[in-house]
This record gives sequence, structure tokens and C-alpha cells, in this order.
Amino acid sequence: MIYNVLNYLEESACCYPDKTAVIDEQGSCSYAELQDCCKRIGTGLSSKIKIGMPVIAYMEKGMNALGAFFGIVYAGGFYSLLSPELPKTRLAQMKSVLQAEVVITDREHQAAAEEIFSDAKIVLIEELKTVQIEEEVLTSIRQRSIDGNPLYVNFTSGSTGTPKGIAVSHRSVIDFIGCFTELFSITKEDVIANQAPFDFDVSVKDIYSAMRTGATLVILPRRLFSAPAELIDALCQYKITTMIWAVSALCLISICHGLDYKTPETIKKVLFSGEVMPYKHLNNWREHLPEAQFVNLYGPTEITCNCTYHILEPERDYKNGIPIGIPFPNENVFLLDEGDQKVREPETIGEICVRGTALALGYYRSPEQTAACFVQNPVNTAFPERIYRTGDLGRYSENRELYFSGRKDFQVKYMGHRIELEEVEGAMSAIDGVERCRCTFDTRRSKLKGYYVGTVEKDALHAILQQQLPVYMIPGQLKRLEAMPLTKNGKIDVTRLEEGKAK
Repeated sequence: MIYNVLNYLEESACCYPDKTAVIDEQGSCSYAELQDCCKRIGTGLSSKIKIGMPVIAYMEKGMNALGAFFGIVYAGGFYSLLSPELPKTRLAQMKSVLQAEVVITDREHQAAAEEIFSDAKIVLIEELKTVQIEEEVLTSIRQRSIDGNPLYVNFTSGSTGTPKGIAVSHRSVIDFIGCFTELFSITKEDVIANQAPFDFDVSVKDIYSAMRTGATLVILPRRLFSAPAELIDALCQYKITTMIWAVSALCLISICHGLDYKTPETIKKVLFSGEVMPYKHLNNWREHLPEAQFVNLYGPTEITCNCTYHILEPERDYKNGIPIGIPFPNENVFLLDEGDQKVREPETIGEICVRGTALALGYYRSPEQTAACFVQNPVNTAFPERIYRTGDLGRYSENRELYFSGRKDFQVKYMGHRIELEEVEGAMSAIDGVERCRCTFDTRRSKLKGYYVGTVEKDALHAILQQQLPVYMIPGQLKRLEAMPLTKNGKIDVTRLEEGKAK
């Protein structure tokens, strides 16, 4: 029985000590070297934190970040990667949620870390990697850990204007990754191309699939995703076999005709998630990689990566949409109508709900938000049973396939991220010169739009938002209006905004 994700690393290091575990722009390391590095970091941290404490990793994704993650776990803590590219305002909000006393960073980001996290202890990973391993200390910590302990906290947008930290346990990751790697036949022979940032839960599948199976993880640098030809060259150079990517990243390649330039023929598995896959981009990938397996994955961060999957059928026409599929083993996915009754009839819309071990622990230091989304199963009155209400809508087709049907609330999916439009509006409305504002999302064109009344110029507004919000939360189109269109009830008329009838 596995109780801790460190078992994945240790078993792979035992079985394949000399095999390449990770490759990034700085070089590579074997499984034995990775384990040694993580134990050193863990030993160095063990005197600085208590079991169950959060530790911030403030650095770019790469081998050092991976070492920080596992080192933090060896020391008995849980990690949260905060990206240096995020605005200082956003980082300050996340820091206030975590209340972490220790921050691991590297020399490149030391000065920024000391400024942003001035009330925390800053520890350099370069120094931690030189600490002598103390096996007795690490063993003692492991003996006191349980699988229900948090492993990481990833942040998503929050409707109150404060990011929500989603806490996920060891048990949830172990439960999901075991099924995930077996269903899609990920083995030690695979070479996994990491696309997702390490603060985005798509990367959890990359990291832990590799660690569990002894596969090689290739961490592709962010810069390649603005240079499609170089990105394709890298996929070919490293003989990538498995891509677990956000839809937007796959579309980047197909939009730029990257596969016409060169086809990475070693790719055997393409698994995508985060948004609805556009039909023409799906076809482009399938035409160039006719022997590859394509899988549509669905699920929010709160249920540990994904809860359903659909393996695409080679000869099937998906012009009318791709199902989100069937539940992963040990997960139950069902629809509830407005009366909290299970939806059973075809083409009837209901909220997608999930139960099972893979559910997150909840929102860190936010019991109210946790209680609102992680609730007692309303169709079970016999015993306590927690479910997660996703806020996503779904429907069954006539042949009982499950399809995604949009959002129930004010949340959208954009560039692979879930965004609360209220949070974007909150940031806009707080800016001097903005009197009133409203954000909308154009699903068909996948565009985030911002409308406002006020004196601030669009360019200035955009520049201020860049200092406050991640790039994926900044409206790609800003429009200044003389006045907001209103309904007869005095509410902002979103329909007229979206139809372009406002002046």
C-alpha cells in the first residue's frame, strides 16, 4: 500500500537508478540523482518547518522546482509553486492565503523573493542541495505522515477577488495517478513532454505519471510556446511519446501549421483538457498522427486533475462535439437537476457532480467556500458522503454519452484556466478612472472581453491590469462605453453588450 508520493520516486530510483528521470534546459538527471537531491533538500528543510506546514516554491518550472517539491514533502510539508511571472499583487494575495513561513527560491529570484515575502524565511535551493542527508530524520518524518496529508496547493480564480487555494492530498493523487497510468499504458518506455506550468494541475499528471512508472519527463521551457518550429524540433529531438497538454497549447501548433513543418512521429498518446477541443484543430492532429491515441479529459482542479475521459475512435466523426466520457475508476460522476435529483433522461441539462477519493481536501483557509462546493450528497440521506459540485453543466446523449454543456455560474474556461469573471471585474472596478464595468466571454471565439465606463484610456487600463492579474485573466478586448446598456430591471444588459449594440 502506498501512502506517500515519495514512494513513486523511491521505487523508480531503486528499479531504474541510472535511467534519465528529468530533462530541462539546464541539463538532466537520473532517478538516483533526483532522489539524492530531494533527500538533501528535505534534510535541510526539516529543521526549518513543522510537519503539515505549507512551503512556497518561488521559481520557474524545471528540475530545481521538482527537487523543491519532493524535498518539501521529505521534510513533512506541502508545496505551492508561485510563479515569478505573476504580478506582485497576485503573489501577495496568494501569500496571505498560505501564510507560509518558509520560501524556497533560487539565486536568480532571491532579490524578488526577499522583497515580496519579506516576512518569511528565504532559503536558497542551491544551498539546500549541498546539505548532508540524514536518513534517520527523514524516516522519522515519514513514519508520522498519513495519506490524508496535503501534498500541494494550487490556486485558481476566486469570485471574492482573492485567489482560491485548492489543497490536494497524497491519497487523491495516488488514487488518480494509479488509474491514469494504467488506463493509458504509460510505462518506463515513455518520454513525457511537460507543457503545463507547475502551478497548473495538468502538470501533476506529467510529474507523477513519470515518477510512478519510471518514464522520462522532459520539461519544455515556456519560451518554446511562442516559437512553434523550435517546439516541434524539441518534440522530435527528445523522441516524445506522450503529450498531456492543454487544448490551447495543441491549437498553438496547429494554428501555425507546425505539423506541416515537421511531424513528431514518435508520439503515441495525445491527451488534452482544459477547454473544448476545436474540431478543425483535432482533425489536423489526427491527420498527421493517424496511429496515435487521442483522449479527451475533463475535470476541475478540485477533483485532482480529471474525473472523466473519452478515448477518441479513429473512424468517428466528432463534428457535433466530443463527449467528456466515462468516469475514471473509483470516481462517480453524475448530474443533478435544479431540485437536486439525479438526471437520467437524455438531453436534460444538469450540474456535473463528483464523488470519490480523488476529491480535493477543500479550499485552504476558506471553510465557507469549501462548505459551499464540497457538500453532502443530496441523494444520500443514509450516511455522510461528500461530493463536489463542479458548477459545470452536462447532458447525456441518446446513447448515454456525457457531454459538457457550459457553466452554471459566472465562471468561464479560458486558456486552460477557470476564471471567475467577477474577479476580473473587481480588479477593473478598483482602478481609478473606471466607473462601471462588465466582463463577458465569447465562447465561440474563445475571447475574454471587458467593457467599462470611465475616463481611463484603454491602453492605460490594460497596462494596470497587467500589474494586477495573470495574463490569462486580462481581457483580450477592452471597450470604453458612454454608458452601460440596462435592462428594464436596471441590470446591465449583457446581451446588448455581446451583440455590440452598446455605445
